[in-house]
Amino acid sequence: MANAQLRRQFLKFLVASPLLGWTTAGRLLADEMLDTISLPDYLIKSPDEALDVFDFHNVARSVLPTAHYGYLATGTDGNETLKANRKAFDRVYLRAMRMVDTAAVSLDTRLLDEPLTSPIVLAPVGSQKAFHAEGELATARAARSQGHLQMLSNVTSTSIEDVIEARGEPVWFQFYPTNKWSTASTMLKRAEDAGAKVVVLTVDLNSGSNRVLLNQFIRVDERDCDVCHSPGPDGWLKTKPMYAGTGAVEADWDMSSMTWDYIDRLRDATRMKIVVKGVVTAEDAKSCIERGVDAIYVSNHGGRAEASGWGSLENLPEVVATVNGRVPVLIDSGFRRGTDIFKALALGADAVCIGRAYIWGLAAFGQAGVEKVLDMLRAELRMVMGQMGARSIADIGAEHIGARG
Repeated sequence: MANAQLRRQFLKFLVASPLLGWTTAGRLLADEMLDTISLPDYLIKSPDEALDVFDFHNVARSVLPTAHYGYLATGTDGNETLKANRKAFDRVYLRAMRMVDTAAVSLDTRLLDEPLTSPIVLAPVGSQKAFHAEGELATARAARSQGHLQMLSNVTSTSIEDVIEARGEPVWFQFYPTNKWSTASTMLKRAEDAGAKVVVLTVDLNSGSNRVLLNQFIRVDERDCDVCHSPGPDGWLKTKPMYAGTGAVEADWDMSSMTWDYIDRLRDATRMKIVVKGVVTAEDAKSCIERGVDAIYVSNHGGRAEASGWGSLENLPEVVATVNGRVPVLIDSGFRRGTDIFKALALGADAVCIGRAYIWGLAAFGQAGVEKVLDMLRAELRMVMGQMGARSIADIGAEHIGARG
């Protein structure tokens, strides 16, 4: 009896010991893994409640129509590349440099001779009215209030003229090439006339993509998607302002025969600077340099272009090494935290573009949601810069990171 009582007292001592972690019901013990924690569902009711960008994701998932959420969430095939984008960050760790005066951390930088208050850029995302009634206008106003560069998709649901007016300064115009040159030249001229100084040529969807997850969501959506996305010869392009008057049809997007000569044709058609988006190899980076592009954009379309199973952050080092400082390098795909952004900058990126993260904010709370996402990411980046001993964007370097395996 005495031994049993002593044993119970000893076990109580062990459980209460700080060496073993938390003790009360529902908290961690030292031998438990963090991923076993099951928290109750919680939806924030205002942007100010958010702890990180994933709080906005939870709200977006709850408020968006099923198929619209599927469009936002999808990868290709079995979502191999989508998953790889996030896993890539786990393979890079941070190396903190202590005893550096980081009382005043600056996020100021420059991109194609344009001063920026942050290296965080709003990536082009099409059809934003599918996520919020104000769509690209809410995004533009958020970019304006927070001082961020915005890229506008050419499948925008709002005209470039109205978006630029809302932002108060030009956007970068993202451009999907078409095999009907009259359509291409019409859009390029319209973007340039509206004030855009940069065109972002997307080259990673020339053969289409197999978005299985999207179609899984579509088939369980109880609405008739044909109401908004008519299956006729013109299809949904009728609803896209940048295609107005071009006579474009979906078949015009078949660019499987496109070669690097398209860059020359693009340069002859516009005075805008040319950025090539979708580069993931040293070989293509070399071709970009040889064609005289103004910047290179590392991207796998957020895991929506191909099932390579290769994370965008993993693509970055070989592209940066090939470019060797001759032109700026941008990157997107999978960025969710300030630490993610810091890792890309340390690997040589000049700017980091976010897509899903700000769309989650847009879907959840409109302009206020986008503003809060940007505010949080800036704050997180500034904090990690202080932790790592980097006072400016220029101070972030290879010494601040290491790689596992």
